[in-house]
Amino acid sequence: MLHLLPLSTLLLITSTLASPLAPPAPKPLPLLIWHGLGDNYAADGLHTVGDLANETNPGTYVYYIRLDEDAASDRTATFLGNVTEQIAQVCEDIATHDVLSKAPGLNALGFSQGGQFLRGLVERCGDTVKIRNLVTFGSQHNGISKYQICKDGDWLCKSYVGLLKANTWGTWVQGHLVPSQYFKATNDSTGEPTPEYLDNSNFLADINNERVLKNVTYAKNLARLDNFVMYLFEDDTTVIPKESGWFSYTNATSGEVVGLREREIYKEDWIGLRTLDKRGGLHFRTTEGGHMQLSDEVLREVFETWFKPGEDDWSGAGEEGQEIVEL
Repeated sequence: MLHLLPLSTLLLITSTLASPLAPPAPKPLPLLIWHGLGDNYAADGLHTVGDLANETNPGTYVYYIRLDEDAASDRTATFLGNVTEQIAQVCEDIATHDVLSKAPGLNALGFSQGGQFLRGLVERCGDTVKIRNLVTFGSQHNGISKYQICKDGDWLCKSYVGLLKANTWGTWVQGHLVPSQYFKATNDSTGEPTPEYLDNSNFLADINNERVLKNVTYAKNLARLDNFVMYLFEDDTTVIPKESGWFSYTNATSGEVVGLREREIYKEDWIGLRTLDKRGGLHFRTTEGGHMQLSDEVLREVFETWFKPGEDDWSGAGEEGQEIVEL
């Protein structure tokens, strides 16, 4: 026999389900976006990416990393600046931010050089800035061997490249010209970094733990990521070699590529990549096109796969929503 619940019980159940005291559905973690060389945090294209992130995962608080509130100055800082100091500034900005500092974790998306800078942020500021998932597109994790970085007609960029080529390992250049700080010189016959690179590199040699004295904190912090996803552009002719985006080594003479898992940085776990890989957190991806030729479909897949809300994510940024930037 079918037993119907009393009307009073049904009303109680309905009231409970509709109660404002019921816990809200978890919202996605805040998203950090660090742009690449020659771009700025207020650029329309970058904000289109942020809008798509919010459309895919409603309630996403998007923070566009910047080194200056003035967009023109922020663009200049992609060429001119000390990367070590820049990362320290971003670390402080995030640690004291009203929204970001309160979140239980963060997701991060890095375009081109912004990718290895975010990785540097993870390694150096892991106890302060708790990034869970890091996705990079066309980044130079193993450095570049040529300064093929300027767009046609970008005379500011070309003027800086002239200085770079003249004296890559000079103290002033390494402390002031950003692309020089992830330039890497190797001995093609052995694949080993040259002494001048190890002695003078202001950023990359340190963040890759390539010197004799290793910073164990770097490995610990990077290995704590839930996921580290590296996208390579199949037809990239800007990042030379393009395989740098996967930490691979490319012999400039023969063209032979040595994958990450065959390299000492992985085998000896200098920065935690092997540990991360062993528990399924290291991912290699490719996407069609040249450098930074990204489709909405690829980005949406990233947001759906790596940045979707989880059961332990937070209740959101309140009424602040997505960061508003005055353009």
